[in-house]
Amino acid sequence: MDYLLQVKIGALVGLLFLTLLFGFIPAWMRCFRETSGTETHRIVLSFISCFAGGVFLSACLLDIIPDYLSDISAELQSRKVETSFPIPEFIMAAGFFTVLILERIVLSCRKEEAAVEERSPLINSSGHGYGHSHGHGQTTSSSLEGSGHHIHVDHQAHSSFRSFMLFLSLSLHSVFEGLAIGLQTTDAKVLEICIAILVHKSIIVFSLSVKLVQSALRPMWVVAYIGVFAMMSPLGIALGIGVIEAKLAAGSLIQAILEGLAAGTFVYITFLEILPHELNSAENQLLKVLFILLGFSVMAGLTFIG
Repeated sequence: MDYLLQVKIGALVGLLFLTLLFGFIPAWMRCFRETSGTETHRIVLSFISCFAGGVFLSACLLDIIPDYLSDISAELQSRKVETSFPIPEFIMAAGFFTVLILERIVLSCRKEEAAVEERSPLINSSGHGYGHSHGHGQTTSSSLEGSGHHIHVDHQAHSSFRSFMLFLSLSLHSVFEGLAIGLQTTDAKVLEICIAILVHKSIIVFSLSVKLVQSALRPMWVVAYIGVFAMMSPLGIALGIGVIEAKLAAGSLIQAILEGLAAGTFVYITFLEILPHELNSAENQLLKVLFILLGFSVMAGLTFIG
């Protein structure tokens, strides 16, 4: 087993166990079962999310996209494909739109389910209406503040369907993120992208776990959701490793195309998910920009050194 494969397997195992760790923290701590945490918790998570946004921005612009464009251009030249159509950029856009369309489908399903609930009677058999829930906690229609993700969640929702849709949407991202690691050809880039994904996913799984433990899901279902979600990035890594290790005749071309799809996913996560969500909030704007620059600078420095 060569060193690069060992590094990828180490990243796979590390992502799996650290995601499980951050995912089970809210389940262990009683305070998260009744509240989303204090204002300090949300502010800290918001700053960490901004740092993750800077890390993703650096990994996207300084590593993933340049490497992908170099690899796909070499493959097209070796196969003597000559066209004025920008094929490399089109593949990257396909990855971007794949995640965008899949997520919109998931969110559309969630909205339809919510619309059905809105048409249900305001007073249920126990005599408590939805207005009663709104009067306590005022937590409906809140978002994953500080989580770096923009999907809106109802803290009081007792719908297992909503929880599943949130879980599915986040899992789609994780597979493509892991794929970006599995397709790398140097150990330095594996570690760099792994750090970026780990920071981001730790925040996401922590916030997802908070929403799940506050829902009506049974504890075993919460454990199952977190466990399966933790395996999504390792699954993507395994798929990437499989493509490289198979050494197919068209393996290098397949690898380049998958790199493009993964690059499009990183563009989506960075520019449509993390940065807009944090910067659209009026609170601590300068500090948020500072943490974004800090995350970018750290990864840029590692790229320069490495």
